[in-house]
Amino acid sequence: MNVQNLMAQAQKVQKELEKANAEIEASTYEGKSGAVTAVITGENIVDKITITDETVLSDKELLEDMIVLALNDAFAKLAEDKSEKLGKYTGGLGGLF
Repeated sequence: MNVQNLMAQAQKVQKELEKANAEIEASTYEGKSGAVTAVITGENIVDKITITDETVLSDKELLEDMIVLALNDAFAKLAEDKSEKLGKYTGGLGGLF
């Protein structure tokens, strides 16, 4: 394989990686825990927290725990999506993306 072919292949992979990363960044991820739903963006920004049952408002600690769990669920879904979409390109790069 000559250098030109190698460079062309590297550029193709870079464009595919950029496209996959852009898809992730444009996506939203929803996590749930009991009466709490958290929505985050693919850019690690909390977009929305929804509480569907007002009875949890009277128990501050329970509500705080539900929010944390819902956010962790959403961030886990984002990480899974990144792993699926970027893993084939970043295989041994130790989570740099």
